[in-house]
Parts: sequence; C-alpha cells; structure tokens
Amino acid sequence: MKQILKIFFLLSLIATATARLSAQNITVSAPSRVEAGENFKVVYTINTQDVDEFRSGLTATDVVDVIAGPHTSTQSSFTMTNGHTSSSSSITYTYVLYAVKAGNYNVPAAHAKAAGKAIESKPLRIEVVGSQSTNRNKPPRMHGEDADDDARTKAAGERITGNDLFVKVSASRQRVHEQEPVLLTYKVYTQVSLTQLNGKMPDLTGFHTQEIPLPQQKNFHVENVNGKNYRCVTWSQYVVYPQMTGKLEIPSITFKGVVVQQNRNVDPFEAFFNGGSGYIEVQKEIKAPSVTIQVDPLPDRPANFSGGVGKMNISAQTDRKEVKAGEAVTMRVVVGGSGNLKLMKQPEITLPNDFDKYDPKVTDKTKLTVNGLEGNMIYDFIVVPRNQGDYTIPPVELVYYDTSTNKYNTVKTQPISIKVKGSTKGNANVNDNANANDTDKATDIKDIKRGKTSLKSTEGKLFGSGRYLAGLLLPLLVFAILVFLFRKRAIERADLVKMRGRKANRVAAKRLKKARRYMEDKRQGEFYDEVLRTLWGYVSDKLNMPVERLSRENIEENLLAAQVDAETVASFITALDECEFERYAPGDASGNMSKTFASAEAAIMDIEKTMRKNKKHK
Repeated sequence: MKQILKIFFLLSLIATATARLSAQNITVSAPSRVEAGENFKVVYTINTQDVDEFRSGLTATDVVDVIAGPHTSTQSSFTMTNGHTSSSSSITYTYVLYAVKAGNYNVPAAHAKAAGKAIESKPLRIEVVGSQSTNRNKPPRMHGEDADDDARTKAAGERITGNDLFVKVSASRQRVHEQEPVLLTYKVYTQVSLTQLNGKMPDLTGFHTQEIPLPQQKNFHVENVNGKNYRCVTWSQYVVYPQMTGKLEIPSITFKGVVVQQNRNVDPFEAFFNGGSGYIEVQKEIKAPSVTIQVDPLPDRPANFSGGVGKMNISAQTDRKEVKAGEAVTMRVVVGGSGNLKLMKQPEITLPNDFDKYDPKVTDKTKLTVNGLEGNMIYDFIVVPRNQGDYTIPPVELVYYDTSTNKYNTVKTQPISIKVKGSTKGNANVNDNANANDTDKATDIKDIKRGKTSLKSTEGKLFGSGRYLAGLLLPLLVFAILVFLFRKRAIERADLVKMRGRKANRVAAKRLKKARRYMEDKRQGEFYDEVLRTLWGYVSDKLNMPVERLSRENIEENLLAAQVDAETVASFITALDECEFERYAPGDASGNMSKTFASAEAAIMDIEKTMRKNKKHK
C-alpha cells in the first residue's frame, strides 16, 4: 500500500511539473507554405498574462517583409463549480507578413519572460512559392482566402457595413421548462480582414450561466449566406439554465473588433524606409442580437422532487457488507446522466434506527458539453452501526423531471443488506470481567487469623463519615448530570431542521465575510453573486425551504408566519431588490457595493434580533 502511494505521489509531481512547463512555453502558429504576393499571419500565444520583454525576432528579408504587428489581444475565462471559481488567461501577439518572392523564410525563436521565468518558442520554416507578378495588379490577399475574397482587405476610409461583418446568435431551444439547459452559440461572419475581437456575456437575470471552453486559436471556415461567401468561426458558446418562468430575454452583446485596411495612398517603397506599413487598424463594434426564451413552469411538483431536470439515474453501494458495531461504513450514492446535476438537491438516505449518519463528501465528475452537464455527482456518506444484528438499508429514491417524456420519473437503488457483529471492544471487556471474577473466587475465602488481636476506635476515620458518603454520591450525581446534558444535546442535533435554522446566521456571516473580500478587491461580479447567495441561502436555512422553491412572495408569507414584523420583512425584500439593482446602477461602483453590503447585513441582523426576541418572549 505504501509503495502504491509513493508511485501515485511521484506521478502527481510529474504531472504538475509537466503542466507548469507546458504553461511556460510560447506557442507559435503560421502557415508552412504561402504564395508570393500573399499576406500571412504569425501568431504567438502564451497561456498567462504576466508577460514581460516579449521579442519575436521577426525581421524583413528579401523573401518576406514584416508589414504589421504586433497586434496584442488577451483572453480570460472564469468557471464556477460548487461555489469555487477558477480562471485561466492568455495573451496573443499577431504579426502580418508579406511574401515578396519565392524562397524559404526561417521564423526565429521568440523570447519572453512569463512570471519571471525566461521562455522561448520553437523556430519555424515557411516556404514561399510562385511569383508576385500574377498578383501585381491586385491588392495583397490574406493567406487562405480565395481569389474572389480579395475585397476583404478594404481601402482605408471605406465604410464597413453590417453585410461585411456581423455576429449571429442561435439558441438550441426557443421553448423549454425550468432548469432545462439551452445552448447559445455566437458565430462571427466576416468579409473583411478581422484581426481582433473581444466580447463577453453579461450577467444574466433569471439564468444560471456556464461558458463552454473553446480553443483560443480560432480556425475560420467558409459558409454561404444569402449567396455570399463568408469566413465563419464559432466564437463562444454558453449553456444557460433558466431559473424563472415566462419570457426571458438574453440581452444583446456588443463585440469590439479590429479590422485591418489598406492605405493605398502610401507608397510601399517610402513606407519601407519611413517605418510605415501601408495598413491601418480600424475599430469596429459588432452587435449580436438578443434572444427571447419562453420558459414554461414545471407541472405540480411531487413532495420529494429533487429539483433535477433532464435524464438521470441513481445507484448506491457500501464498501463492506459485514462490519463490527462502532465501525464506520462508506455508503456511496451516484447520481448520473445529463441535466442540471449541480443545481439539484443531494439525495436523502434512510437508515435503521441503530445507525448514525454524517454529512456526505461530494465529488464532481461532470463535464460541460453542448447538451449541458453530463457525468456523475458522487455522494459518500459515512454511516456507523451502533449495535449488532442484520440490517437492511432501504432503497434511495430520486424524483426528477424527464424532459424526453415531459413527466416526472422516479428511479431508485436496490436495498443494501449489512450484517453487524459485536464490537471487539465489548468482547474484551467481557473477557476482562470473567478473568476478574475467577481471580476473586480464588482469593475469596482466606485462612483464619490466629494469635492476639487488638481493637481500634473508628472515630476520626474516613470510612463511614460524611465525607466518605459524599465521595460516593458525588460521582453518581456528576454522571447523572452528564447523561442529561448529552441526551439533550443528542436530541437537539437529531433535529436537523432546528440545527439548520440555528446555523443560518453563522453560515451567512461567513459568506458576507467572503463578499467583503470581493468588495475590497473591487471584484464587482463575484461580490453581487456572493451577496445574493448569502441572502437566499440564509432565508432558505431559516425557513427550512429549498432554494429553488423560494420567491419573494413565499419568503414574505413565511417570515410573517414566524412572527417577524412587517417592517423587518420589507427590509429583507428591499435588500434582495437592491442587490440586483445596484449591480447595474450607474455611478460609483465601490459606493454601490458598500450600500448593498450594508443593506444585506442589516436585513439579516434585523431578522435574527426579531426571532430571538420572539423566542425569549415565548
């Protein structure tokens, strides 16, 4: 076992070192063969934005001329899993070169410092074929473009219309149920020389959004739209899960692009000696249209509905079938399939009365695809049998909404049988008692003492005195008190609803502390997400209601039923509305976050004070 752990540790170190090494390399992309008279690109990509002293080493020769660059672009992506946020970023340097005549051009190794470490790229070799004379009367075209697409490199000052460059957005479904995933695809169509494009999905109201990772190096292909050929590429894809019903709008996204145009008024010979390139960069905004999704509510939900929507299955097993009393058993429940696996409630297991259960360890084995989340969510429960006997753990049920049949479906596991033997500790005690009894029997009757005897007075002795009696009774009294206290504590812990309500304030305080760090770091998006999670999670724990069943109406109704005054309830609802409003409110972002934080903190404190006062009054 130790040998296996050592091998696993070494493999982990090797994988980590390999990942770091690959992250510190410069990736270079360029065509291996171009025609004379063509423009082509050499693209360097580094998987971090902490880059200093980048040097490409590209120089003009009699075969190739460097006409533009570097065009620098950055890309960042953020992913949230089970409340944890991870990010990745990269920086790209793009150069535009012109093939002068036939020959070979050696692209030298580029050098840079990434995170303080020196890195370099691999050298490349580019072959230039043909003759420039065939393209002498035409402006240069970009490598990979057809001859009919020469108009893409427009003259400087020429207007770029919506027919030259546009973004189309498509939704995999226009009508869905709550929690049913929708795939959004943003595709770029261009007939101009587009070198950069930046655009990001805004925070959506009423949707849980996840971005599908796409290759950072975009590969264009040709599509025909209304009789015209366009270079096309899938720029970004998102999977969104609607959390509300009705007509929900996904707003338009404004992309900011950079288009290269040819400055035909510049003499190429003069531009070469004066540092000019004959090309200019033009900023262009491209607006992707909005999309409307009709979200239908789910039918009447069963009482044990898990919140799952999609196509799912469930299985359960234990790591042992025979154990001794007091030994821990791991019961693994696996929920798999496709759907909103991360947003549903964890499965509930029912155990015999003689079993103790602990909160599960959750392992995420899902991946985001164009069909939504696919894979498994693994829940490992630790259960401990207290007494010996033969026990059966009932099947674990999962009730979800099947989108293929549009009805609720129930799947369940097989019952699990466990045989519990007597504990080793208990047997040891029995043996010890038996040995002690045997010893007492051997020394029980002693010989009669012979000879003179003397009598002594018992006055002033401990035996039989009040102190002696107090010493006997005090341990019994302490034992009785401890039994009472521990029994009371066990009863309180067994009431999970009550414990959850008691811990609601502490959980909310931890989340607000995390939100304060986001506010101090001026991470506006993460701040508002964390404050909303704090408010919804607090009232969910306090009222013992699942988050997916909460609304402003039933929050108000249940708080009033808990004898919280109307003013305090209105303050909490206002804090929810203010958090969603201040995210997009104009003005000072830091001031808006401070105002939102203060409102959320005050709303939670007011509810806590009111409910404590009501409890004390009762």
